[in-house]
Amino acid sequence: MNIVVALFPLVALIAMGHVLKRTQFVKDEFWANSEKLNYFIMFPVLLFLNVSAVQLDMQTVSRMLTVLVLGTLIASAVLWGIKQFTHIPVQRFGVYVQSHIRFNTYIGLSLMGALFGSEGMQMFAMLIAVAVPLVNIISVLSFSNISVKQLGQTCISIAKNPLILGCVVSVLFNLSGLTLFNGLTELLKILAGMSLPLGLLSVGAALQFQQMRADVRRLSLNTIGRLVLMPSLAYVISSCLGLTDFERIILVVFFALPTASSSYILTRYYQGDAQLMAAIISVQTIGFGLIFPVLMLIVH
Repeated sequence: MNIVVALFPLVALIAMGHVLKRTQFVKDEFWANSEKLNYFIMFPVLLFLNVSAVQLDMQTVSRMLTVLVLGTLIASAVLWGIKQFTHIPVQRFGVYVQSHIRFNTYIGLSLMGALFGSEGMQMFAMLIAVAVPLVNIISVLSFSNISVKQLGQTCISIAKNPLILGCVVSVLFNLSGLTLFNGLTELLKILAGMSLPLGLLSVGAALQFQQMRADVRRLSLNTIGRLVLMPSLAYVISSCLGLTDFERIILVVFFALPTASSSYILTRYYQGDAQLMAAIISVQTIGFGLIFPVLMLIVH
């Protein structure tokens, strides 16, 4: 019941965002501006508040990051192996890779807070610092017809990613032992509190269902791969490395998240199958609400 209660406000906000966009109650200009404001200011502030306050246990962090990196690399290697035997067109291969290794940060942080409180949010924030550059670089490489110039530009943009910068600054602040002026702390809390609701509304606004009937087989395989096989892989690796139950469940939730809405933008930039990517994002987001409670019951 706790899982259902935790998911309800997330699903409701995503549905509200979709309805607001579909009915044009809120104009398109709002979504573009709100996403930019959230991405560059509010969400990095939220990460800063979580990471800067956590008591860093490097042994725990290193083991969890090992599972994160191994799981991502194993999944990517398997997909590249399948590509060699099935000759998947590069326009679709990049879509398949993104649908398996990228994750929705807004849903993830909201869910971690609802299920595990501040400790879960802090662990998730630390995972993001490594996961964001890793999955973006692999996603770019999956579009193998890219040029060296494009790859270099992407690496530069990753280095300037506000989420990564927010995590780096917060870790340095954490290690420095400094404290913030109380008034500034309250301001940051207000900004951070606006981030997740706005982010979830934007997730709903980005959903596209026009292509869901076009290719049921590909949609099903990519959804099962992300929502079932990836968390199963995380569970196996975590168990083999001897992680605690709490650390294991955090990683299972992380790998069970639907793919990021921004995958559509990257796919369009590299001239991939953007329609298929949009359909996968929508199906995985809906499927997450149905599959995740069952997955949690099995894990527990």
